[in-house]
Amino acid sequence: MQLFAFGINHQTAPLAVREQVAFNADGMEGALHDLVQNGAAKEAAILSTCNRTELYCNAAQPDHAIDWLAQYHHLPRKDIDPYLYTLPREQAVKHSFRVASGLDSMVLGEPQILGQMKQAVRQAEEAGTLGFLLHKLFQRTFSVAKDVRTQTEIGANLVSMAAAAVRLAERIFPSIAEQNILFIGAGEMIELNAVHFAARTPKRITVANRTLERAHGLARRINGHAITLNELPEQLAHHDIIISCTASPLPILGKGMVERALKTRKHRPLFIVDLAVPRDVEAEVAELDDVFLYSVDDLAEVVKEGLGARQNAVKEAEVIIDSGVNDFIHWMESREVVPTIRALRDHAERNRRHEMEKALRLLVKGESPEKVLEAMSNGLTNKFLHAPTHALNQVHGDDREAFLDIIHRLYHLHPDE
Repeated sequence: MQLFAFGINHQTAPLAVREQVAFNADGMEGALHDLVQNGAAKEAAILSTCNRTELYCNAAQPDHAIDWLAQYHHLPRKDIDPYLYTLPREQAVKHSFRVASGLDSMVLGEPQILGQMKQAVRQAEEAGTLGFLLHKLFQRTFSVAKDVRTQTEIGANLVSMAAAAVRLAERIFPSIAEQNILFIGAGEMIELNAVHFAARTPKRITVANRTLERAHGLARRINGHAITLNELPEQLAHHDIIISCTASPLPILGKGMVERALKTRKHRPLFIVDLAVPRDVEAEVAELDDVFLYSVDDLAEVVKEGLGARQNAVKEAEVIIDSGVNDFIHWMESREVVPTIRALRDHAERNRRHEMEKALRLLVKGESPEKVLEAMSNGLTNKFLHAPTHALNQVHGDDREAFLDIIHRLYHLHPDE
């Protein structure tokens, strides 16, 4: 079992690099099939969020999977190599546990990543690329993450990304209650932000989405109204705060569209938070006057509030994680000897059947049962002892002492007695 993980995250790569290797949820099944069918991995699961793209694999050659990632996104391998981390075996297990527990997140202790990992596992299951090893890994991952959440204060005094967006908006506008808010997208991240902003009772809330039905579903819950993405050019100018997070591979808001909205607004400030990876808003929009554009990376300073209490819980969490890693590696090692145990038993069974058939033939010929049993027991003894005796006679030098020690322990021998 060749377990390893690799990827990039907010600690190793800037947003401009992360968005180049992000996976669209709609294309995830096809990507997983491609990865496994190309022979780059026997099993695979892909975790792709705004802060990370990680692949968890069972594969003999990690380099083949990394090559696949670069080729899939039409990138030269050298463009992503400086940002990649590759984690074999124990390191992969520990990383999975830490990620699910929120210890590797931009917001230390944030709970959303656990749901994102579970979604990644569901996608791998549906694609048929989650085999025995990865299933066991993630099963244990979620168990360890639960222990960390319940036994430590890792989630104490947590400032979420959604709360951080609200705080940033309150630095620009004295009162959110006087502003019109536009949410672009209707996924989990937008819903989290919508709940936080709706609690400030803004003047108006609009939800824009590719499918109007899903936009209506979220809009009803937050007392807003729904529009389609096609209506954005006309609607943009009527909103003061824009929060965007879609799965679009291309920007939703271009510089030209925002410029036209600013003219209509007579240059009243426009606050935009782009939580998408790849980005929903063209980077050039940040150059416009009267636009305050923030990305997921820009929220990092705000979410550091309350960090002290959570950092004290990290040591406790790491103890839980290390114990879980040891248990999982022990399980892996026990599984690795299963083929040898099976082969040993098959070998013994063939010898048993051979001696049994000989004994039955002798009984049919009328031989004494006592003599037959004696012959069968001698035959079995000789066959079972032949291999270790022959090996013992062939081994020399330092290897002989080591082999003798193994034989003594294997057969519980005490030659000094």
